[in-house]
Amino acid sequence: MKQFDIITIFPGLFNSFLKESLIARALKKRIIKINIHNLRDWTSDRHKTVDDRPFGGGLGMTLKIEPIFKAVQDVKKKRGKYKVVLFSPRGKKFTQQRAHQFSRSDQLIFICGRYEGVDERVAKHIADVELSIGDYVLMGGELPAMVVIETVARLVPGVLGKPQLLKERVTKTKGFIEYPQYTRPKVFSPKKEVTWKVPNVLLSGDHKKIDEWRAKHGKTIEK
Repeated sequence: MKQFDIITIFPGLFNSFLKESLIARALKKRIIKINIHNLRDWTSDRHKTVDDRPFGGGLGMTLKIEPIFKAVQDVKKKRGKYKVVLFSPRGKKFTQQRAHQFSRSDQLIFICGRYEGVDERVAKHIADVELSIGDYVLMGGELPAMVVIETVARLVPGVLGKPQLLKERVTKTKGFIEYPQYTRPKVFSPKKEVTWKVPNVLLSGDHKKIDEWRAKHGKTIEK
C-alpha cells in the first residue's frame, strides 16, 4: 500500500479532497493511505507556536525547524523507501517523469509551508527534494500536495479501476498522449447560425486513421 503523509498547519483543507471521487474509493479499498498531520501536535509550548520572526528582519513569519524535524521523524516508516518533499516556489518543477519516480517510493512525506516560508535548514537537512508545481506563489503547500497525490495515485494499480486505463495512451517512450476527445451529440448548435461538429475521422470507424489523428492533434507528455 502506498502511503502519503502530509504535515500542515491547516489539516481541515483536506477534508473534501479525501471524501470525493477516485481518491475516496482508493482509500476505502486500502489501495493507498493518506495521513494528515497537524504540525502543531509537535510543539512544546502552550500556544502551540509553529512560526517566528525571521533573522535579518522582514515582513511575515517563518515556520520553525523544530516541530517539522520532530514530525518527520515520527511519521517516517521504519521499512520501505520514502521521500520527504518540501513544497517551495524555488523547488524543482513537478513533472510526469517525477510522478513516476515518486510512484516507486513506498511513502511520500509532504511538508506544506505557510506564511513567508520555512526555515532553510528544513530544505538543506530534512527534505529530500524541494518541489514546485509552477512558476507562481501560492499561500501554502496544501494545494501542491493534492496535485502530487492525484498525479502519483493514478499510477498506482487499482486506483483508476480498470488496469487498461493506464496503458491506453502510453507511447513507446512510456510517456502518454493527451488528445482532444468528443462525445454525443455529433452536432451541437448553441444558436441557429452556429454549428460545432465532431471531426469526421472520429466517426469513421477507421482505427488507424483515428490513431493518426490523435497523434497529430495530441500533446505528448513524457514519462
